[in-house]
Amino acid sequence: MNSTRTAVADKTNSRGKSEATRERILFAAANVLSRKGYSATRLSEIAEAADLRAPAVYYYFASRHDLISEVMMVGQTRLREHVMSILDALPTETEPMDRICAAAAAHLEVELELSDFATAVTRNTGQLPDDIRARLRHDSQLYSRLWREMVESAYDAGQVRADLDRRAAIKLIMGALNWTPEWWDHSQGSIAELIATTQSLIRHGLGPVPKGQLP
Repeated sequence: MNSTRTAVADKTNSRGKSEATRERILFAAANVLSRKGYSATRLSEIAEAADLRAPAVYYYFASRHDLISEVMMVGQTRLREHVMSILDALPTETEPMDRICAAAAAHLEVELELSDFATAVTRNTGQLPDDIRARLRHDSQLYSRLWREMVESAYDAGQVRADLDRRAAIKLIMGALNWTPEWWDHSQGSIAELIATTQSLIRHGLGPVPKGQLP
């Protein structure tokens, strides 16, 4: 009886260690990808960051391709869920334009400070092979839909100009947010200043032009 319990405990501990090592590899890969980008990321560097020998990575992931694909999936999901959690926490009476600005702030916070996974996604999406991009498509569509619904709600409330191509506006905003990790770091100022500037651009770019300032 005792030997059976010991065997079960050993198997449980082994599974726990295996899952912890796999998670460590994912975090290491996200960190390297967020700093170096898809093309420059090497499996040997990921293994070193995870404190493993490179061949050991293949025990958990069949290839560099599979590992990066998993990082992208985790990162995209975490980005979307973080933004949604911030929006869900807002008071129900929050104005639609304020929700858009809160979403922009959450997006920047998670990709620049809170998650290497999110930074890896926003920095590398354009470099990924077609099959990885296809795997990400569903979650990407959910996130795009979230932004589309926010902008449409603001438009219905009279907070977005009628002359704008709203579809193009959404893509321009998301493109700017996703490009930020390529050029921004703390030497450029605080993230609070960056967020304030971003929100100002969104409000004044989408919002109605004050009377007397029309071209």
